[in-house]
Amino acid sequence: MSLNNKTIFITGASRGIGLAIAKRAAADGANVAIAAKTTEPHPKLPGTIYTAAEEIEEAGGKALPLVCDIRFEDQVQAAVDKTVETFGGIDICINNASAISPTPTLGTEMKRYDLMNEINTRGTFLTSKICIPHLQKSDNGHILNLAPPLDMDAKWFAPHVAYTIAKMGMSLCTLGMSKELAGDAIAVNSLWPLTAIDTAAVRNVLGGDAMSKGSRTVAIMADAAYEILTRPSTECTGNFFIDEVLLRDAGVTDFDQYAVAPGEDLFRDFFVPDDVIDVLPTKTLTMY
Repeated sequence: MSLNNKTIFITGASRGIGLAIAKRAAADGANVAIAAKTTEPHPKLPGTIYTAAEEIEEAGGKALPLVCDIRFEDQVQAAVDKTVETFGGIDICINNASAISPTPTLGTEMKRYDLMNEINTRGTFLTSKICIPHLQKSDNGHILNLAPPLDMDAKWFAPHVAYTIAKMGMSLCTLGMSKELAGDAIAVNSLWPLTAIDTAAVRNVLGGDAMSKGSRTVAIMADAAYEILTRPSTECTGNFFIDEVLLRDAGVTDFDQYAVAPGEDLFRDFFVPDDVIDVLPTKTLTMY
């Protein structure tokens, strides 16, 4: 199945994983609406909705940059309406926008707690809600959340309970909506990386350029997302996919192609359950 002429509404895709997923879809000739806040370059976070649109069109798709803060219902509604007006509908909703502050309870300001929950959990719910009436009209409707498996091990909560609550809230949207929307033939899945992914956000928040050697490129998440979004929605829903596991099942064997520094030990990402690690041939993983 191709994404040619499919319309994707994706949040927070001015850079990083979101932009990589958008460009992978654009290679098929997809239409991509980029709903994000960044209109001016940031010294530590390069890329805007306008530069992203240029890259998407260079990759072969059509792009619609939309200034949108997903914390506000009227802005999301306006962005979705403009997407439908421009492209005639929406086939895929990708909830990529996320805020991160991996801090302990006493080190988490309430404004940061609120921001993470407003963007991660509430933003995912809101964006999905507004897209659903249009996804119901698609012949292969998908919602894809960039959210982790629902692993309730306390070790994922103890170091940064506020952040974990906000990310697991996105995962709960996957769990509930996949069942709720099954009768509408709308697939709802989560995708999460096995390892650290080399993005500006990760370098800024989790350890600078030293993180890069133990990370993979955004291409692995783009390829994994493409694999999900090209599957029939009636046959692929309610899954919490891990990028490497999904791609191995799809026949990929060369994972050095995704390494920033082939041969280096890789950092295991947050929230990846131990039973996933146990069955993978990738054993050289260390925690952040």
